[in-house]
Amino acid sequence: MKTALIVSSTRQGAEYLTQFLAETGCRDVTCAASGGEARRRLIEEDFDLCIINAPLPDENGLPLARDIMTEGYGQVVLIVKAEDYNEFSEKAEELGVFTLSKPINRTLFWNVLKLCAASSVRIKKMRRENSVLLQKIADIRIVDRAKCVLISHLGLTEAEAHKHIEKQAMDLRITRRSVAEDILKTYED
Repeated sequence: MKTALIVSSTRQGAEYLTQFLAETGCRDVTCAASGGEARRRLIEEDFDLCIINAPLPDENGLPLARDIMTEGYGQVVLIVKAEDYNEFSEKAEELGVFTLSKPINRTLFWNVLKLCAASSVRIKKMRRENSVLLQKIADIRIVDRAKCVLISHLGLTEAEAHKHIEKQAMDLRITRRSVAEDILKTYED
């Protein structure tokens, strides 16, 4: 994890967590003292990791964790009082938030950070794959629209329209989407 946001109402808690993250190699650490301040920082900057040392002066930490996970800002570790652990961990699990109870066991905290790093890599890979798939779907939709235009304007069959687009793409050495966009510009304008 390269960047981290620590949300802690106490200076001592923020310093401890900052020092621990420095030991793990995270050098770019930003601190916030409340949920509101953390939300403002999240608008300005992206973070790989957010550690919430609950409770916060303006909330218990769970709404902030929910907001971070909903917006997909990064991994979240929620640190709560031991007596609140069961209640918070059950709700946090549903969000994909890692929960730890106070006092923090350094070995366990280290392991949670490693899990956060591993899941972050996996999520980034899945987002890239998702982006590629969404682009392919968009390409297919445009090509299908172009086929419909060829069918309606030139009286081609679906197979002939498909073959026409494929041949144009090969002959011109451009993508099928580019051919489809040119067809749409020609016939829809």
